Amino acid sequence: MRSTTLTLDNLKLQARRMRDHFAEKNIDLSHSAALEVLAKQHGFKDWNILSAILKISSKSVNWPELEDRIKGTYLGHAFTGKILKLQTTHAENNRRYTIRFDKPIDVVTSRHFSNYRQRINCFLDQSLQSVNHKGQPDNIVQIT
Repeated sequence: MRSTTLTLDNLKLQARRMRDHFAEKNIDLSHSAALEVLAKQHGFKDWNILSAILKISSKSVNWPELEDRIKGTYLGHAFTGKILKLQTTHAENNRRYTIRFDKPIDVVTSRHFSNYRQRINCFLDQSLQSVNHKGQPDNIVQIT
């Protein structure tokens, strides 16, 4: 599977694989029971809640996927890079990403020294922005 992103299609495929696996061991598992197991594994009460959240979030946002090329700004500096890791959260409106910049970015504003970053972790909201502790966007992403 290309991505660890929770989507209805990915989860239904996982449920089918789970049923096939147990069928090989002569264990009968219905498709709906497999979907319930997957919902619990991802921390949701049941499949209905998980599927409703995924339907809402999939309509509103074109989330970057694993290994997508992206561009944007980080602490006011333009960057291009790649998604190395992503993790959905229980909140439908944000996801956690690990991004690797093509070129390191100096995150220090002092002219006396530098501190370069090439990999960051951030939570992006539905507008594909992360917000720092002062309420200002510190990371804005666009899919290339």
